[in-house]
Amino acid sequence: MILVSTDYISGKELETLSIVKGSVVNSKNVGKDILSGLKTLVGGEIAAYTEMMNEARAIATKRMVQEAQSLGADGIINIRYATSAIMQGSAEVIVYGTAVKFK
Repeated sequence: MILVSTDYISGKELETLSIVKGSVVNSKNVGKDILSGLKTLVGGEIAAYTEMMNEARAIATKRMVQEAQSLGADGIINIRYATSAIMQGSAEVIVYGTAVKFK
């Protein structure tokens, strides 16, 4: 499966299938949340949240790819990510794009 943020795949003629998406709401455990709160006092990267967001993006992308595969897609173009805070210590990640088949 080819995944790109452009509206084309070099050297391929494309047939548009459908919009596809994947999403997840992730949170960290209370212990890591408390330690991360202390980190805000001194500044710097909050590694637990970076890890959480990387995991969330990976899960959401996997779900989008599974949806595209169920349509028989060869690739997904115009991929975009969006994030929103749901509550303290958790975030939603959604990814979407256009599933395409090679002609």
